Amino acid sequence: MTQTLTRLHEVDAVRGFALGGILVANIGFFADPGYAVSLGTMPITDGPVAMLISTLVLTKFYVIFSFMFGYSFTLQMRSWGDQVRARMLRRCLGLFTLGVLQGFLIWIGDILTLYATLGLILLACRGIQPRTAVKAGIWIIGVMSVIWLLLAGLAAMDPTPPATTGDPVAGAAAQALFTGSPLDVLTFQAQTYPMIALFVWIGQGPMAMALFLFGFAAGKSRLFEQPERWAHLLPRIQAWGFCVGLPGAVFFTWSQRQNGGMELVGTAVNDVTSLMLAAAYVATLLRVIRRWPAVTSALSPAGRVAASNYLGQGLLASLIFSGYGLALAGKLAPIAVMGVAAAIYAVLLALSAWWLRSHRYGPIEYGLRRLTLCSAAPRPPR
Repeated sequence: MTQTLTRLHEVDAVRGFALGGILVANIGFFADPGYAVSLGTMPITDGPVAMLISTLVLTKFYVIFSFMFGYSFTLQMRSWGDQVRARMLRRCLGLFTLGVLQGFLIWIGDILTLYATLGLILLACRGIQPRTAVKAGIWIIGVMSVIWLLLAGLAAMDPTPPATTGDPVAGAAAQALFTGSPLDVLTFQAQTYPMIALFVWIGQGPMAMALFLFGFAAGKSRLFEQPERWAHLLPRIQAWGFCVGLPGAVFFTWSQRQNGGMELVGTAVNDVTSLMLAAAYVATLLRVIRRWPAVTSALSPAGRVAASNYLGQGLLASLIFSGYGLALAGKLAPIAVMGVAAAIYAVLLALSAWWLRSHRYGPIEYGLRRLTLCSAAPRPPR
């Protein structure tokens, strides 16, 4: 049995907001692909622009996006009823296939394969209560933080000087491939994607699963559907989130340039404080869109077609920075790269609004729904 749902535009707006942060976090690796091979994809902290991104953006917005994935899963559960298992299996298969294609063709840091796999775990856990989901998420974060701290202790005990992280030769070779012919770009993707995919799965997988569970608990509790329960708490969430999250983010950025395992201590701290800063961001956004509803109208179309936007931002960045297009990687200053990110985000926001005036779903969403439902997609709630 299925049921008709009223579309939650605030959920779409938060998802659209998160997409902007993900673009800012990712575009640096398009602009300088050498980081992916010579710095192991660790935060880029050279220069003031990069330090701001590492502090305020990196690891903060995928947290929001992961939370929204878990929340959206509960909406799908209610909509699909007793068909949720078969449909979610097909949806995850579609996401995984898209992720592999993007990883080898466009964006080495693709996260869709991870989300598809974790989605299967969430599907298996769909019968748990919200309180249990929250406890499980807290345990995952706690265990990961302890592991990072233990590894930091072992690293501090090692008398061997740590190896330098930079490899200019490998970085230059990566940039030459990335800005070469289309075949060179494909070679770069094939050589680099498996390594980065492993890093993403290990580095982000446990945290993403914890946020899936938090979002799942919030969705089962119908959090966004009952704002009267939490609207009065938003100022407090902002205060605690910024007061604790910002110092933690600064420490995280500083720690990534230290030796002796301090970078692992920073990662352990960041696993906790990034959640608080992300919560403060969302609380701020919710207060803004309540005061200025036009913000919801601007952001929610992108959130409604999130998969198309996620793949679209990778495609546009690739056309600008790789040999598929203008091959500008390594040629723009960091502030100019941020300008490109702002332009891509603005274009995608406008395209999303324009597309949804005459289409029910985004192009990627339509294909996913056809696969998920094994039929033409019905008209969604407005």
